[in-house]
Amino acid sequence: MTTQPKAVHVAFSVADCHAQCEAWRQAGETIALVPTMGALHEGHLSLIRSASRLANRTVVSIFVNPLQFSSSEDLLNYPRVMNSDLDACEALGVDIVFTPSEQEMYPPNEEVTKVVPPAELTDRLCGLFRPGHFTGVATVVSKLFNIVQPHYAVFGEKDAQQLAVIKHMVRDLNLPVEIVSHLTVRDEHGLALSSRNRRLQLPEEIEASYAVSGILNCAVQKIKSGETNPVQTFSAAMEEVFQTLSPAARGLFDLEYLEAVDAETFDPLFELRPGAKILIAANVRTQTTGDVRLIDNLNV
Repeated sequence: MTTQPKAVHVAFSVADCHAQCEAWRQAGETIALVPTMGALHEGHLSLIRSASRLANRTVVSIFVNPLQFSSSEDLLNYPRVMNSDLDACEALGVDIVFTPSEQEMYPPNEEVTKVVPPAELTDRLCGLFRPGHFTGVATVVSKLFNIVQPHYAVFGEKDAQQLAVIKHMVRDLNLPVEIVSHLTVRDEHGLALSSRNRRLQLPEEIEASYAVSGILNCAVQKIKSGETNPVQTFSAAMEEVFQTLSPAARGLFDLEYLEAVDAETFDPLFELRPGAKILIAANVRTQTTGDVRLIDNLNV
């Protein structure tokens, strides 16, 4: 006899979500939160499964946060597939999907109080190319923590700088939540799963996207073999991977950064060594949906 998944409760308001979560807390139940912007893929689903193992109750937030987008075009192009997202959450036994409107989270015509992470953590890597992005992330995540008041919050390791910012915020603001990280989920070609991947349509666009993880893996192998100079290592890795791409795919690939940091402190490294984290961000130009920005990272 198969068990039918329970119907997921969809909360559109802060008051509804908070009241239900508070009732669980008063009953002595634990809560795990998975913050998302929707367009759920297997990476998100692995986070939800992890959350369900951690706590009695699982809450998934689906909110495309305008504060973390520096480009209005990127915000408009972000995929929104709420019906399939709700089906996926229901199948996994999620207790609440919190999906507020922008007006519910940010009252219109008012200046929003923001959480601003330290500049030394945010003014480089992704933050250099997306000004204000991590302020938007820290602000919305802190709001979600206050609304849900989870015991655990689960985040993927693909967004390594985001994860570092959130851990820093939780420590500095003494927030009573345990941050749990989850390994990056990849497709059969090694590409880190992302909601943005579905905007890649043509074969050459998809081929160009594979260069992201290809460059990372090549660089890590060179470091393991004894390479210590970042400039030489990363240049050689890019050249080696580009030789495997078709001319059409090479023409669509635009590197933003390829850098090494300490995996624990996130301080930049100028000499490569075991214990390093290699991070990459690149744009793949498409014919129909503009640039698709992809990020990834690997530990050495």
